[in-house]
Order: sequence, then C-alpha cells, then structure tokens
Amino acid sequence: MPDLLEQSSAWLEDQRTKHLSHTVTYRRGDQSAEVAATIGRTVFRVDDQYGAQIRSESRDYLVLTADLVLVGNAALPQRGDQIRETVGETVFVYEVIAPGDEPCFRFSDPYRKTLRIHTKQIDQEGA
Repeated sequence: MPDLLEQSSAWLEDQRTKHLSHTVTYRRGDQSAEVAATIGRTVFRVDDQYGAQIRSESRDYLVLTADLVLVGNAALPQRGDQIRETVGETVFVYEVIAPGDEPCFRFSDPYRKTLRIHTKQIDQEGA
C-alpha cells in the first residue's frame, strides 16, 4: 500500500518548487548548477563561552535534493559553497554556513526530498 503522507509531501514540494521559487546559481569552486529555490530564514540561538545566548539569522534556500547536481553527480551542500541570487541588475552572493557547530543544511521534510540550505550574504555585485 502506498504511503499517502509521502505522496502528499512530494506533491506539496513539487507545487512549492513550481509556484513559489525562482532560479539561483549554486556554486562549489568552478562547478555550478542552476536550481529552483524558495527563500526562507532560520533564527539560531547559540550559547557563547560565557553563557550568553547569541542570536543570528540565516537566509535559507529550499531546494529539491534531486536538483542539486554538480558535474553530473548528486551533491549535498558544504560549508563554503555559494549561492548567487540575481535581483534586477544586482547579484547577491551568499555563502553556505551556519553558526557554531550547527549543520549548514537540513532536510526540510521527513522524506529528504527538500534541502534547507543556511547562508549568510558575503557580497553584492552590480547596481
């Protein structure tokens, strides 16, 4: 018997990708891929060495796991990779990173169909 929750989750993720995303460029060194991404955010709270909590916010990109292919091979995000997002004449450059020991990505659903990639803006080109 088919898993109705998994089928429903897959349908919902396909709808998100079709109707709530735009194309960005994912780069690792000289390798790149054009992927459909939905913008999100995550708020992190990390304890510093003195017991204080540091709050930081990342710009997240939700990407179908199957779409992240570099040089013909399926890939998972790594710290230091970049996402380039074009808005009008401006290209915003984001580095894949998360604070402290937090992972730089998470699967966004229980079926690992979608990646939630955490980033910080590091550059802006144009305009």
